[in-house]
Amino acid sequence: MQGPPLACHTPLEQLLHRGLQHPDPRRPALISRRGVIGWQELDNRSAHLAGHYLRLGLQRGDRVASLLPNRLAVMLHLLACLRAGLVATPLNYRYTPAELDYALELSGARLLLFHAERLADVAASAQAAALPLGTLIYGAESAGLVGGRGCGGEPLVVEGLSRPPRCFEDLLLPSPAGLPPEVAGAGLADPTEHHDDDPAILYFTSGSTARPKGVTHSRRSLAAVLSSTAQGLGFTPDDNYLAGTSMAHIGGSTSALAALLAGSTVVLARSSDSEEIRWLLEQTNPTVLKLLPAALFALVRDPAIRPADFASLRLCVSGGDHIPSELQTEFRAVAGFPVNELYGMSEVGMVILNPPGQALRPGSLGRPGPGVAMDLRRPDGSSCAPGEAGDLWIRTDGCMSGYWNNPEATAAVLVDGWLASGDVMQADADGYLWFDGRRKQIIVHDSSNICPQDVEDVLLEHPAVAGAGVVGIHDLVHGEDVRAYICLRGPVADRQALERELIGFARDRIGYKAPEQIVVLDDLPLNATGKVDRLALKRLADNQTAPRSGATPMDQVAPTDLAST
Repeated sequence: MQGPPLACHTPLEQLLHRGLQHPDPRRPALISRRGVIGWQELDNRSAHLAGHYLRLGLQRGDRVASLLPNRLAVMLHLLACLRAGLVATPLNYRYTPAELDYALELSGARLLLFHAERLADVAASAQAAALPLGTLIYGAESAGLVGGRGCGGEPLVVEGLSRPPRCFEDLLLPSPAGLPPEVAGAGLADPTEHHDDDPAILYFTSGSTARPKGVTHSRRSLAAVLSSTAQGLGFTPDDNYLAGTSMAHIGGSTSALAALLAGSTVVLARSSDSEEIRWLLEQTNPTVLKLLPAALFALVRDPAIRPADFASLRLCVSGGDHIPSELQTEFRAVAGFPVNELYGMSEVGMVILNPPGQALRPGSLGRPGPGVAMDLRRPDGSSCAPGEAGDLWIRTDGCMSGYWNNPEATAAVLVDGWLASGDVMQADADGYLWFDGRRKQIIVHDSSNICPQDVEDVLLEHPAVAGAGVVGIHDLVHGEDVRAYICLRGPVADRQALERELIGFARDRIGYKAPEQIVVLDDLPLNATGKVDRLALKRLADNQTAPRSGATPMDQVAPTDLAST
């Protein structure tokens, strides 16, 4: 299967240069609820920041880690790293000190930029304290740590850090006051020599099946991802793109960068909270909206949402997790059009989509994106026939260089220019793809393969169920049984009766795939990308025993049982 050809193969430096030279430099480039940055300001500030980074002692190829929520500063930082030849290393904002230590050590980062509200966790990180170039703090003034504008060049004394952090805001000034002369000198960084094979950005996987790996994209692969995304979603200078997903993940940051470098205005949501998204819909008139499925559910179920809030949109896209039919129904009811589902991976970016303006096939992820080739393979390596499920292999110029300092893991998934996705899919005769599950998460019950997502989707159709996560548990007779962890929309009078009802509800719809056991939790654990963390649920299940045939008490698991996950 082959997607449409990529319209252009533009080096990253040219994408950056063209993208930042907007025909109307006074038009907003970036918008948030707290501020606006115009195109000329974005160009100037990111160039000055790139120069200041280099004068801090960073060199081409150095990793610069960031622990930031969605703020306008994130985009300035990413652009500055790309312009200076540094390797942007965004970290999940929910990382604990231990997770932060792991990511900093694996990446070999030389500098960490972090938000002030994470100060205590950064101070508790042994790796952060030992970074060669220390740390930069963002938001120190709003957190009440300093007065006036920035730090005035004065470092902050923080217990636990070997050297005091400097204020990020100081580096946004052309000639930051109070900084050493070698840092304070203004200048641009674009003349820095770049090579297509140089690393550009390092993303950490969500760790849903193993410890997080550092996915490394070169300047060439990142340029291909950005070009394919912009072409696939049809970004133009007429678009306002409302980015409602985390900039720490490839889907969030590359979509925003692709839109920006295509001349679109990027509206950056500070969170995916329905009140925040609703306000931005009303005030900024976006033409394209991107949210994770869970956030879309919350948005369409917000009592204050109105059909008029969606009037400016030409497209709503979602990915990162499967979109249940219930969400499509609810979204269409309020917005008047369906959600376009996307599929991507940290290793390749967005590679499957439903092209805007084309009819959707219910339940399908879409077709291969621009510049993307795909093959569904049987275990013997031969290609599957239409309608036959097989392992998804991907070939694209947007493929990662490899996993950072992990050649064994790289060799396991990159074979002759093809990437083994680990996902199982099937395709119809027209090349539309349907997700069939992750190979490592397939449940084998009585020699039949069961995709956890199939069970989760059915349970989510029940009015009492707010969330669902399904795992397999070992059974001597059947190989694995299906256990569903759920959270409810509200209290129920008879949990045992509801449990029996849910099992019957699922059995009527998916037969042998229905769960044998159901356990209720107050909240489901989420992984780094906001999906239900089946790995955490699997660990929980492995530490529990439960009788078969639906006899599990729904209140068997206390919320504290998830504390270790």
